[in-house]
Amino acid sequence: MKTERLEFTGFDGSTLAARLDLPVGKPAAYALFAHCFTCSKDIPAARRIAQRLASLGIAVLRFDFTGLGHSGGEFANTGFSSNIQDLLQAVEFLRDQYEAPQLLIGHSLGGAAILAAAGSVPEAKAVVTIGAPAEPEHVLHNISDHIDEIFIEGEAEVLLAGRPFTIKEQFIEDICGTTLTDAVSSLKKALLVMHAPLDETVELENAAKLFQMAKHPKSFITLDSADHLLSRAEDAEYAAEMISAWVQRYIDVTLLPKLMDAPEGITRVSEADANSFTQDISAAGHHLIADEPASYGGSYLGPTPYQLVAAGLGACTSMTVRMYARQKQLPLEHVQVDVSHNKVHAQDCESCDQNGGKIDRFERRITLTGDLTDEQRTRLLEIADRCPVHRTLEGEIEIKTELV
Repeated sequence: MKTERLEFTGFDGSTLAARLDLPVGKPAAYALFAHCFTCSKDIPAARRIAQRLASLGIAVLRFDFTGLGHSGGEFANTGFSSNIQDLLQAVEFLRDQYEAPQLLIGHSLGGAAILAAAGSVPEAKAVVTIGAPAEPEHVLHNISDHIDEIFIEGEAEVLLAGRPFTIKEQFIEDICGTTLTDAVSSLKKALLVMHAPLDETVELENAAKLFQMAKHPKSFITLDSADHLLSRAEDAEYAAEMISAWVQRYIDVTLLPKLMDAPEGITRVSEADANSFTQDISAAGHHLIADEPASYGGSYLGPTPYQLVAAGLGACTSMTVRMYARQKQLPLEHVQVDVSHNKVHAQDCESCDQNGGKIDRFERRITLTGDLTDEQRTRLLEIADRCPVHRTLEGEIEIKTELV
């Protein structure tokens, strides 16, 4: 997976910072992610969900609302309505530059904004909310101690998640004047409501209200012991996994490229993208990616071809050592094999017949953990050299190529 940094214009002309998480190859679909109140596009939950969807084949655009994160503009001049406008600007950006989003995801107040904006995105087939309030004004409990001051002075500085933000009277009026009832009841898109029962920021009853307002198809998934921000890695991963499983009912995605149905006994390598070095590898139903580093013009989404060869040697070495230790019932607890590859001058190789030029050298460093005697360690080192891949690399190899 790779991520591109992008920019587009927000509701007031400010430049909004965004990231587009892309799958390997052509995306099957696009999604738009809206972050929580005063958060940013880069919170761990947003990153993990975007990465999981990208691995499924869905590209995800996540951005910072006006005045937040790396985006321009003044947060004090924003409101719930401006968040909706920013979302629609993001949709228009995707529509013009890539493809309109088929999936809309919103976290907390971002979920409320997604629900309000969804009716204006005809291409969207599915909507996901995470810890979203049933009505936008729920967010006002975060600033309840300052509401009188805001109405008297016109604005006030409040601390939210330890950071100061200026909240103006127009923000309160705007958010109180918006309801989600009509938007949710007339959604006409598949809806997944996700909520944690122990969420202390947005209580579970909000999820119940959203679910009751929505018409089918609709689903609910509990996030068990997660907190509002899904700050624990395992909670964010669970949410990402559930969204990925659910969305496949409504959006046509393919877990692996269709060209990768390799016949039995064949390792098939196919370009993921004609404009890159990224390669899809299929072997007996397993999927791998090969690539080159950025210094060679690649995206480095997977190991290089030589790293894959080194991995084959290392894996075969470890397996061979383990097999012998198991047969002889040796107290071997763990095997680790570090393999490096370099081009070296032939004269530096004592056991090589070649006199000039360079040769390929693979260096192995084997770590054997366990209560082994010196004699047993020496024997296991000898066995390592009997690894079939080792013998193949040192033996005579014939490669036959034909055009099909």
